[in-house]
Amino acid sequence: MKFEWCSACGESFEELKQRLASAPVLTLPSEKVGFTTYSDASKKGSGVLMQNEKVIAYASRQLKSYELNYHTHDLKLATIVFALKIWRYYLYGERICDVYTDHKSLKYLFTQRELNMRQRRWLELIKEYDVSINYHPGKANCVADALSQKSNTTLAAMLTRKFESLNLEVVDSSSPLQARP
Repeated sequence: MKFEWCSACGESFEELKQRLASAPVLTLPSEKVGFTTYSDASKKGSGVLMQNEKVIAYASRQLKSYELNYHTHDLKLATIVFALKIWRYYLYGERICDVYTDHKSLKYLFTQRELNMRQRRWLELIKEYDVSINYHPGKANCVADALSQKSNTTLAAMLTRKFESLNLEVVDSSSPLQARP
């Protein structure tokens, strides 16, 4: 098979170089349109993305120790609450917000009869906003999924390299302290 480099290949290559070399730009929210939020949770953490035609913000966090015991339904709901709380300034009030999650049962949250106290508390918080919860398949929700899967070990490795470059020693907190010779 003979390889041919045509002008379309050159244009595609130049566009690819440009996109790889430039960072994605976050924009300021537009007053005209509502917001779209994509959320996902895993056993590692929560990840959310807010956009308003273009990306406005990304957020992720590790799960707290007590959240590790939550069922999947509660983890996904906690992630939505996390997004509403951190972006309250933008989402509270008269703006419409469409929240997309890969957990189908959350779409019917407002019609469920039996909720535990935590879910009821979160439901009351969600009702303060003009929010619609929609289902979005997990395969299509790749950004929020990646944010929720982000491991703290990559951060630890990065910090270790930075400390070593500054001639600082990294001491594992789980090991006993030892005197240096």
